Amino acid sequence: MRAAGSSVLGRVGRQGLRSATRLAAAALVAAGAAACQSRSPETTGSIATTFTSLGLGRSSGGSEARTVTRRDVEAMAAKYNEDPNDLGLAMRYAQALRATDQRPQAVAVLQQAALRSPKDKAVLAAYGKSLAEAGRFQEAADVLQNAHTPAQPDWRVLSAQGAVADQTGDHTRAQGFYEAALRINPDEPTILSNLGLSYALSRQLDRAEEVLRRAAAQPNADGRVRQNLALVLGLKGRVPEAEVALQRDLSPEDAAANGAALRRLQAQPGRKATDRGSPASRG
Repeated sequence: MRAAGSSVLGRVGRQGLRSATRLAAAALVAAGAAACQSRSPETTGSIATTFTSLGLGRSSGGSEARTVTRRDVEAMAAKYNEDPNDLGLAMRYAQALRATDQRPQAVAVLQQAALRSPKDKAVLAAYGKSLAEAGRFQEAADVLQNAHTPAQPDWRVLSAQGAVADQTGDHTRAQGFYEAALRINPDEPTILSNLGLSYALSRQLDRAEEVLRRAAAQPNADGRVRQNLALVLGLKGRVPEAEVALQRDLSPEDAAANGAALRRLQAQPGRKATDRGSPASRG
């Protein structure tokens, strides 16, 4: 299936590296926090409708995602209104709301579920993810830290916590969360992808490339991991390599358009001197 993605790199090309890193931070939270959903009945495996366009998002590895229609949401709403105490139903309903970009409504449903079951780790994980999607990052951080325990850490929640920390600009803390997640699940491409983007956000492009290459080499890596690598290659000025990576998952037209956007980014006055002269970019 073709990845949707020509628009994001177009925006990167127009706005430059600073805007690119802000876009990446936003996407990390929206897609990265999705990992916690696999602890719950929510099994779509990705957030296909938000922030998962080219190169700026984290896949949670699921190819089982399906399109959610408005009719699906209406049917779930009717069932939920009949029995709001059914946690499984509430989780599925919230997932359907998220899949149709109804984030405030999803937050409201999961908030009620969390109030009813304040110790249910799966509910808290889903609620924290939903808060992150809605841009309520401090609340998301508070909820996610209660979605697992030091004695029983969950790599998915750790990765979600990292995504939230990246969004708030605390990249060092974010990287600590990702590294902790990798100690539980080594070589998981979704964690590596988030870690690589976190390095990119902190302008450590060499380290970002190294980690993203490791992520892309995993047999279960999806197209977004490879596209994240392409983004970093483009930011480093290696546009032909980025285009090769893009061509695997995009149409020739979209790959060419994104390559052109990266070339425009590289052509901006002072761009190369700024990035390559930074100590952080040397890894």
